[in-house]
Amino acid sequence: MSHPFDLTGKVAAVTGANTGIGQAIALALASAGADIACVCRGESAEIVAQVAARGRRGAAIVADLSSSAPAERIVAETVERLGQLDILVNNAGTIRRGAAVELTEDDWDAVVDTNLRTAFFLSQAAARQMIAAGCGGRIINVASMLSFQGGIRVASYTASKSGLAGLTKALANEWAPLGITVNAIAPGYIATNNTAALRSDVERERGILDRIPAGRWGEPGDIGGAAVFLASDAAAYVQGHVLAVDGGWLAR
Repeated sequence: MSHPFDLTGKVAAVTGANTGIGQAIALALASAGADIACVCRGESAEIVAQVAARGRRGAAIVADLSSSAPAERIVAETVERLGQLDILVNNAGTIRRGAAVELTEDDWDAVVDTNLRTAFFLSQAAARQMIAAGCGGRIINVASMLSFQGGIRVASYTASKSGLAGLTKALANEWAPLGITVNAIAPGYIATNNTAALRSDVERERGILDRIPAGRWGEPGDIGGAAVFLASDAAAYVQGHVLAVDGGWLAR
């Protein structure tokens, strides 16, 4: 008898699956039984091999998510190669740091287009497929602590991640009656490429660690369990929620 977190027979598409949080989520979902479409801009042979090592099918889908143009192709290719699409994880993202008075339109657009625009149109394409298949589905967005806070020198990133939290709720309202859950995970301060600049700044890092009750930076693997939960039947009645996985940062 399967348990409520069992994803056997499900297919998940995970964007940015070749590194960091995306890789951790892809492997957690595979370990729970899902086959994985690994959506990456570049090399993805390693993550596909790691999925296969867990006894699941993995498919590499190459896409540049700085534009929403590949959205429909990603969904179509996932269905063509793995047979269906049950779970979408919008993880791919980018960040540009700098003073707000110096932020260019190109910097703004690069961040908002990847983090918010593409996430919406990929969710739209996935929802259309899920509705047509008649089996419902799960959409999981990767938000941020800056979905709740303003941050420092990251105006476009904060705008995009705050927008993603709002979008999560809006889509949940529309698609819940169709059997599609839409939720988000808000990682705390995780040791990834995106936080390398913070971790290299001794004063800034100390200020961050002093506020985290857990007393450490998170690891990408810390996010995997939350993704499995939101993708599974255990979260069938969870809608429009932004789940913070932050070592207690927001509680402080």
